[in-house]
Amino acid sequence: MNDNNHFDVIIIGGSYAGLSAAMALGRSLRKVLIIDGGRPCNRQTPHSHNFITQDGEKPAVIAEKARTQVLQYRTVSFLNDFAISGNATDEGFAITTRTSQTYSAKKLVFATGIKDLLPDNEGFADCWGISVIHCPYCHGYEVKGEITGILDHGDTAMHLASLVNNLTDDLTIFTNGQSDFTAEQTAQLTANQIKVENRLIERLEHQNGQLERIHFTDGPPVAIKALYARVPFVQHSDIPESLGCQLTEQGFIEVNAMQQTSVPGVFACGDNTTPMRSVASAVAGGNFAGAVVNKELCSEQF
Repeated sequence: MNDNNHFDVIIIGGSYAGLSAAMALGRSLRKVLIIDGGRPCNRQTPHSHNFITQDGEKPAVIAEKARTQVLQYRTVSFLNDFAISGNATDEGFAITTRTSQTYSAKKLVFATGIKDLLPDNEGFADCWGISVIHCPYCHGYEVKGEITGILDHGDTAMHLASLVNNLTDDLTIFTNGQSDFTAEQTAQLTANQIKVENRLIERLEHQNGQLERIHFTDGPPVAIKALYARVPFVQHSDIPESLGCQLTEQGFIEVNAMQQTSVPGVFACGDNTTPMRSVASAVAGGNFAGAVVNKELCSEQF
């Protein structure tokens, strides 16, 4: 293989976690390739919050600023492409991209995020990341005091309700046909004046992603301004599993305290490893992963 295609580290995923890992490695003079296809999961989100120094900034602006700073380190390269397969080699790993290019590295870092599996209700995808939101820490302050809903049921709905309850006096849990709260949970919701709506949702009425009403398969619609939703997901990349990386019961890549996967030499960071889904958490995880990878390379070379 061409030496120009061989790196110390290949980072798959060039958003916040991947770029943060690349900066730590670039500052240690590691030859790094970032492979990214330019489809971040928060591409519809208008503003990022709860990230100190960047509160309220557009996610794309944060990413572009980070990319510019990272690429000032001359040992770091950025490839706009999709990694589609990977395999172990005698010297580490090889990654093949959609454009049929193959690159090799001693270590791999997966910062590939997750792929949300959105329900097919009309309007849901248009509002996702704008007024249908996933996290009260990332978005809750901006919709404080508004007519708010939670699309969930059971224990996870109770968890979200406990976090959202202090942000609004008008909160409804929309179970979308489910009815699995215990008597104790129902009493707790009633005590906190949280309503429960069990009707099946048909569509979300909105203007440019801003919620106005929820329509059901029967009966009148309900006015709403913000809706928290926990949606199922899959790993955005299947390469970690193909290499033998274990997943958790929840579907995240299993990593230890050092961001190491179950496969030696393979690391992961960001949304693909944790339910703590935020720009700030991704940056922190990526920074730590980059430092650990560099330490492992140093130990092998020293």
